Amino acid sequence: MSAEKMAEAVNAYIDRLSNGTAEEIVDLYADGATVEDPIGAPIRNSREELIEFYSIITGLDSRKADLKWVKIAGDTAVFEFTLVTGTADMSFEITPIDIMIFDENGKVVSMRAVWEQSDLKQL
Repeated sequence: MSAEKMAEAVNAYIDRLSNGTAEEIVDLYADGATVEDPIGAPIRNSREELIEFYSIITGLDSRKADLKWVKIAGDTAVFEFTLVTGTADMSFEITPIDIMIFDENGKVVSMRAVWEQSDLKQL
């Protein structure tokens, strides 16, 4: 897995957080991949659980993710992004740092998100 391919996958993830469906986001993951978001939360490891998780974001009235930076080494990408989401009467912003591990096919096998509740800001 090349650094370029991992960077492309990270960019696709950010784009799909802004514009994609939950299914399109989950398509970036390998079968049996795990998501721990945030670290310490129950681990999701089935396609159905991942779709349910990402449907929370994709079901909001508005959402926009912006990549701040990405570092890649070996099979791992670490990146920071800002996600602004909104409903009819409220908007929230969070800036997590995600750690993604990729398989040889460029699919995410593990994603862990570093953030805590106090990082979620109402706008």
